[in-house]
Amino acid sequence: MKILIVNKFLYPRGGAETYIDRIGRALKSLGHSVQYFGMCDRRNTMGNELGLETGAMDFHSRSLSRFTYPLRILYSTEASRKLQKVAAAFEPDVIHLNNINFQLTPSVIHRAAKMGIPMVQTVHDFQMICPNHLMLEPRKKVLCDKCVEGSKWNCARNRCIHGSLAKSVLGSLEGELYRYLPEYDKISRFVCPSFFLEKQLLRDPRYAGKTMVLHNFTLKGEEALELEKQDYVLYFGRLAEEKGIHRLLEACRRLPDIPFVAAGSGPLEGLFDDCPPNVRFVGFRTGQELDRLISQARFSVYFPVWYENCPLSVLESLALGTPVLANRIGGIEELVRDGETGVLIDEFTPDHYAAQIDRLYRDKERLARLTKNCQRQEGIMTLEAYCEKLLQLYEAVCRKGKRQ
Repeated sequence: MKILIVNKFLYPRGGAETYIDRIGRALKSLGHSVQYFGMCDRRNTMGNELGLETGAMDFHSRSLSRFTYPLRILYSTEASRKLQKVAAAFEPDVIHLNNINFQLTPSVIHRAAKMGIPMVQTVHDFQMICPNHLMLEPRKKVLCDKCVEGSKWNCARNRCIHGSLAKSVLGSLEGELYRYLPEYDKISRFVCPSFFLEKQLLRDPRYAGKTMVLHNFTLKGEEALELEKQDYVLYFGRLAEEKGIHRLLEACRRLPDIPFVAAGSGPLEGLFDDCPPNVRFVGFRTGQELDRLISQARFSVYFPVWYENCPLSVLESLALGTPVLANRIGGIEELVRDGETGVLIDEFTPDHYAAQIDRLYRDKERLARLTKNCQRQEGIMTLEAYCEKLLQLYEAVCRKGKRQ
C-alpha cells in the first residue's frame, strides 16, 4: 500500500511529529511505501521523492512576507498545487492527514478530494472546534468551550491566540469559514486518540458516524524496565504555559527535601534559570537517555491546565514502569488507572500538588505497588498493534472509495 502522510512540520518538534515519524517507519518496515508532505524547514527529517514542500511560515517573523499570511492561512494555493504534484508522482492509495491548519490549510483536503484519493485524519488537538486548539482562555487561564458550539468569534473577543487581536481574528475567520465550507466532509474517518476528544468533536454534528478512538501507541522499553530506581521525581515534556509549569515549580519550592528532575524544552525554559535548588534541569533529552531518566524516576508528574488528549509523556512513563501523578483532566484518566498505575488529582493548585507529591513520595509501599503494576505492561498499545489497526482503516476507506 502507498501512504502519503501530511503534516505541517516534518521534523522532531512535538507529539504529532513523533507520531508521523514512528508510524511511517513502522509501515515501511512492513513493506508499505510511505512519503510525506509538509512545510519547508532546514531541520526536516521526512519528505517525498520530488523534494516538494510548501514555503515556511514563521508567525513570529518580522519579515515583509508575514503580510501575506492572512490570505495564506485561509487557503494555500501553493500547498494545493504542490500536493497535487507529489500525489500525481507517488499515486498514494490513501492520504493520512494530521496537523494542517494555518500553514497547509484545508486546501490540501480540497485537492486530494478532486484527485479522488481517500483521506483519514488523526485529530491531535481541538483545532477543528477551537481556533486556539486548547479549549483554554489563555489570558484568564480558564477552561473554555465557547467556540465548540457557539461562534468562533469568541476567540477574537478574548484574544485567545498568543494574546494577539490580529492573530485571533484570523483564527476566528478561519474557524467560521471552514465551519460552513464542506472541506472536512470529504475526509472519510477521523482518528481520535481519546474518548474525551471524540466526545468534544461529536458536539459538531458534521462528524457524526465518522470518528473512531485509537489511543496513542508507545515503544516498550524492556531494557529500561530493569534499571534500579533513583531518588527523584520527574517532569519531562514541553515547557509551556498549558503544561502547568509555573504551578509545578511553585509546588517544588514547597518541598525542599524532595529532589526533582525536569527535562524538556519550550517557551518557558527560561524559568529554570532560577529554579529552586532541589530542581535539576537537564534540558531536552531523547532516545535511550530519556528512557533511562524515566525508568529510574520514583514517579513522574504531569499537571496540565488544558484538556490534554492522549499525552505521550504519560504513556511513555507508564510503559517504562514509572507511575504517574497527574491531573484528572481531558483524556488522562483513560490512561492512568487511579490507585493502580498512578494517582489522579482533582485540585489544581501548587499547595495541593505539593501535598500529593509529598504523600506519594513518602509512601514507599504504595509506590512499590504502583510501580509493579506499571511494569506488567497491561493495556499498552504497541506501535505494531497500532499500525495493524491503521492498515485496516486504510483498507476500509479505500474499499469505500472504490464503491463510490
